[in-house]
Amino acid sequence: MTFLAIDIGNTRLKWAMYSEPSWGARLLAQGVEFLDHIDRLADHHWAGLPAPQVMVGCAVAGDAVRRRVDEQLEIWDVEPYWVHSCAQAAGLVNGYDHPGRLGADRWVAMIGARNRLLAVGEEKPIIVVMVGTAVTVEAIDASGNFLGGLILPGHGIMLRALESGTAGLHVPTGEVKLFPTNTSDALTSGGTFAIAGAVERMVQHLQAHCGQAPVCIMTGGAGWKVAPSMVRPFDLVESLIFDGLLAVAQERVERLRQAA
Repeated sequence: MTFLAIDIGNTRLKWAMYSEPSWGARLLAQGVEFLDHIDRLADHHWAGLPAPQVMVGCAVAGDAVRRRVDEQLEIWDVEPYWVHSCAQAAGLVNGYDHPGRLGADRWVAMIGARNRLLAVGEEKPIIVVMVGTAVTVEAIDASGNFLGGLILPGHGIMLRALESGTAGLHVPTGEVKLFPTNTSDALTSGGTFAIAGAVERMVQHLQAHCGQAPVCIMTGGAGWKVAPSMVRPFDLVESLIFDGLLAVAQERVERLRQAA
């Protein structure tokens, strides 16, 4: 029972095909495409691949983009299932005031992080950091309860805001320095340390709440930029969204079998 996982971000679509919809399944193929070019998925990336029997996706882009992907999926006889945040799924309990308003990418990434620990027999508090266009910092207790999270601008948004709001300030690419001595490095270092500081504050909050040091997991396209500046050790996991989609797919298939 082959499984297709799709992650639609703000600028790119990532996909991965697995041997089955279950945790630890074998990866058969994967790829990335910019949203401007997703109309060629069926003819290029997916041509010649085995037809998936299960498809689960996560989308933060609008409905129009998702419908374009649905059209590409018509080359196969598979019913798309797009994840929406809910009260509880795959070992995670949603503590948001309005569970359905939590971003699907945040929800799926946390499910992935939780299931990574459960797979190795660990039940510990978790900090999940996703670094992309925006940065999110999530807190999960050892029982799998999502307690809450932070949202702050990513590097690009921070720098563009400074450039547009500060006269004469232009934003070249700089490096992270402990003591920046030029504007370029000062901007890059400031943005990086702002993110690192927010993460450290959430780590402190969760440790005080749970009485136990949390496991820290980072993901997202720009995670590699921030990870070296973290105060605490972090696991950088590029596949966290796909891990979450695998866990959701496994639970969904099991429920369908029970209902049959």
